[in-house]
Formats: sequence, structure tokens, C-alpha cells
Amino acid sequence: MMNTNRSLQLPSHRAYLALALPLTISTITTPLLGAADTAIIGHLNNPAYLGGIAVGTLIFNTLYWLFGFLRVSTSGFTAQAAGSGNQAEGIAALVRPLMIALVIGMTFIALQKPLLAAALYFIGPEPDVAVQAVQYFDIRIWGAPLTLVNYVLVGWLMGLSRLKETLFVQIFMNVFNIILDLLFIQVFHWNVPGAAAATLIAEGLGCALGIMLVLRSRIWKEWRQNKTSEWKQWFQGSQWKRIMSTNSDLMIRTACLLAMFNLFTSQSAGLGTEVLAANAILLQLQYMMAYFFDGFGNASSILAGQARGSASVLLLKRTLKLSWMWTAAVALFISVLYGWLGRPLVALFTEHAAVQEIAGTYSHWLIWFPLSAGAGLVFYGVFTGMTLTYPIRNSMLVSLALYLLAIAILVPSYGNNGLWLSFLLFAVGRSAFLVMYIPHLFRKLSY
Repeated sequence: MMNTNRSLQLPSHRAYLALALPLTISTITTPLLGAADTAIIGHLNNPAYLGGIAVGTLIFNTLYWLFGFLRVSTSGFTAQAAGSGNQAEGIAALVRPLMIALVIGMTFIALQKPLLAAALYFIGPEPDVAVQAVQYFDIRIWGAPLTLVNYVLVGWLMGLSRLKETLFVQIFMNVFNIILDLLFIQVFHWNVPGAAAATLIAEGLGCALGIMLVLRSRIWKEWRQNKTSEWKQWFQGSQWKRIMSTNSDLMIRTACLLAMFNLFTSQSAGLGTEVLAANAILLQLQYMMAYFFDGFGNASSILAGQARGSASVLLLKRTLKLSWMWTAAVALFISVLYGWLGRPLVALFTEHAAVQEIAGTYSHWLIWFPLSAGAGLVFYGVFTGMTLTYPIRNSMLVSLALYLLAIAILVPSYGNNGLWLSFLLFAVGRSAFLVMYIPHLFRKLSY
């Protein structure tokens, strides 16, 4: 059994960074599966191949992003179990979301035809691109249960602070995906189906590796040896109500983000093709900044979960202090670095002079993004670690309303500057409205 009498040591800055930096690397590797497909297929001479991969990747990124709560909530519940020393609940924190992941994944497979039809209707690709997208989708959809199970396995390992294993699973998947991409596309010339098959196999291998790491973990072995293990608690109604409430809040949060980004893209398109391309590049740079913050948010999530599990006010206060200090440090570092390297980074994404010029004209808005969004991104981890998620839901809904109002007022008068100002107001809102709920975290420790 896990030692329920152990005292949790308050983390130092070094200990916090020891959590945050590997998690940052792990988080940054997340979008690379689709990126590897795109990069390698992009060297073929048929642009429809690249378009098909882009459409297919967009469909899967949207589907899986909606259910990213499986990783986040699993990490929070697992960290709480570890903080309380409750071994049985630590196993339940794995099994319950695994059941959800399998049900959702199998539902995706069962509904694959209407899902694909709806996606192609809304995206509206050219016929030759649609043909390639269908080939890509028809293969990768079979990996839906694998992908969602991977979310749970990685979240569970994160919650236990098994950072080396977490990082290894992510790198393992991406390395195998690249190797298989090169083999299937460059050697066997399977083109788009080859790219899809490579990703599917990589997801399967990553899932197998994750399961192996779980089965070899000490908590799993000790639980298996405990003949009085209460597996029936996996099905307790109160626990399922708690996990479903948490996940529904996080799903609403993700839906708000999708609505914000989709509206931003549609508004960009209305300002012209070159503005759309320039904004797309700047958004990619924004994603890179956000992924960097996510590593620190995940570190805060682990510590906050341990604080709730151990009912330690001191650990929660220390977690909040570390989160504030490193949010400020990281935000300042990224802002200064981007202010120095912004235009050269834009040039890496396109050789089109007009697009480079437009992106350079508006790139100054991103200097303010880390300072505006940093608190919201890192403290999102604190709240998910405590599994106090209604503040996340509420802050995102209010921020989205602010964003819609800002677009209606600013874009007609100020064009793309108004659009980026609206984007920053959304970022400020998600930070400010979430931080307002910090006192509620201490109330959570009392029950």
C-alpha cells in the first residue's frame, strides 16, 4: 500500500523546474504526429496530397482536442490520490477514464461516416483534396480508441510524477511515426494512405508502451498483490458524477477555445487571402508560446493535486507562489525573445514577400500574448489539479462573450489590428476571470 503517513515536502524552485521542463518538452511533442505527416508528404509533387493531409489532420485535431480533458482530469485525480496515499483510488483514477476513452473511441469508429461527411461539408475542400482526405481519415479513424487511451495513460503517469516515462512515450511515438512515414511514403510510395498508416501504427505502439509502463509500475504491482483490493469502487456513482462533472466543464472550455479560433480564422479570411496567411503564421507562433506555458501548468497541476489529496494548505500556498513567480518569469522571457526574433521566425514559415510583410506588420501583437495569457495557461493547471473546474468553465464563457463583443466593435473600425486586440482581450479575460477564483481553491481543501 502507499504510505498514508508520509509528509509532503514543500517543493523548491529547482523541484518545480524538474517537473516543468520535462513536461514542457513532452507537451511540445504532442502536435508533431500530424506535423510529421504534413512535412514529409509536402515534398511530393501533388499538392492535393498535402491538402488531403491538412484536412484530415484538422478533423482529427478537432475531435481529439475536444476530448483532451481525458489527460488533464486523469492527471488531477491521480495526483490527488498520490497526495492522499490512497492506492486503490490511484488505480481507480486510471480505470474510470480508460472506460470513458474506450467508449468514446469506439463511438468515433461507429459514427465514422457521418463524422467524415459533416467535416467535409463544413471544410469544403476541392474534390481532389477531398479524395485524399477520405483516404487519410478512413485509416486513421481506427486509431481513435488508441489515441484517447494514450491520453489517459500519459495523464496517469503525469499525475504520479513519472516524468521520464511520460516523455519517453511521447518521443517514442513521434520517432516511430517519422521512421514509418519515410518508409511508407519515400520507399513504398503509399503516399497519403502511407502517412495515415504510419500515424496509426505509431499510436498503437505508443499505447502498447504506455500499458507496459503502467503494468510495470510499483503502484499497479502492489495493488495486484493486495487480495482485498476494492475494485467495486470503480463503479461508485458519486465518483462517476464527480469525474463527469469535471470533464464536462473542461469540454465546455475546449469548445470555447475552438469557437474563438474558428471565428478568428473566419474574420481573417474576410480581410483577404494574404492577411489570412499572415495570421495563420502568427497563430502558429502563438501555439508554440502556449505549449511552453502548458509544461509549467502541468507542473502546477501535479503539485495542486497533491495539495488537495493531502489537504495541505502549505503545499497549496507554495504551489500558488511558484506558479505566480514562474508565470511572470516565463512570460517576460518569451516576450523579450519574441521581440528579438519575431520577424526571422515569420520568415521560416513562408517565402512569400507580401505575407512576410503583413505578418511582420502585425507581429508586435504577439509580444503581449505571454503577458496577457500566461496566468490563465498556468493557473488552468492549478485548478485542474484541484479538479475545481467550474471556474475554468465560467472564465472561458465570460472571456468568449468579451471576445465576441470586441470583434463586433473593433474589427469594423480597425481591421486586423482590431482582430488582434480582440484576441488579446480574450487572453486577458481568461487570465483575470480565472485568477479571481483563487480563494475558492482553499475551500476545496476542506472537503
